[in-house]
Amino acid sequence: MKFAASLLTLVLVAQSASAHYIFKTLLAGSKSSTAAVREPQNVEPMHDITSTDVRCNVNPSPATETVTVAPGEKIGFQLSNFMYHQGPVAIYLGKAPGSAAAWDGSGKNWFKIAEWGATSYNPIKFSSYQKNEFTTIIPDSVPPGEYLVRIENLALHLGTGVPEIFVSCAQVKITGSGSGNPEKVSIPGYIAANDPNLTANIYSGLTSFTVPGPTVWRG
Repeated sequence: MKFAASLLTLVLVAQSASAHYIFKTLLAGSKSSTAAVREPQNVEPMHDITSTDVRCNVNPSPATETVTVAPGEKIGFQLSNFMYHQGPVAIYLGKAPGSAAAWDGSGKNWFKIAEWGATSYNPIKFSSYQKNEFTTIIPDSVPPGEYLVRIENLALHLGTGVPEIFVSCAQVKITGSGSGNPEKVSIPGYIAANDPNLTANIYSGLTSFTVPGPTVWRG
């Protein structure tokens, strides 16, 4: 019996690891680029929403390209796998003080431009589930400059109150003449560690769910 239980545990761990993923490819306008992505070291998730690692992951590889894209064009990421964990996804833009390549993501410079939340309940299901590409449109009023575009998945499938956090950042240069002024947040600091939607047990019969973080800004 102990051997069978240990074997089952190993199988579950292996299945969980195989379902992990990296947001590996930037999709920007008609372009796709892996060189513009600060690629995470591996597919393992983070767990601490208060860590500075949640900006762009744990010591990611430096990007070697900054992709030019215009307001009104698509922006997003493609995964290395399909999203097999239930939980919300969000895309943020962070305006670099100078070049995106030189910025570590610190400061109150981030705003959310898209999110994928819950679409049904009992059992809960998220619109991100089983997708492998997430894109949105850059709002027309985004000011020009160099940015980090950041995507996150807060995977809640464990049901333990501890999320699995998957994040990637990529470097872009947004053109145009936008003059919007979205309310900005710092990362970390944008989501409280005790946010009930971050620590939710999605198997407990939830009847509502709000994607953690600031509201989406569309200009």
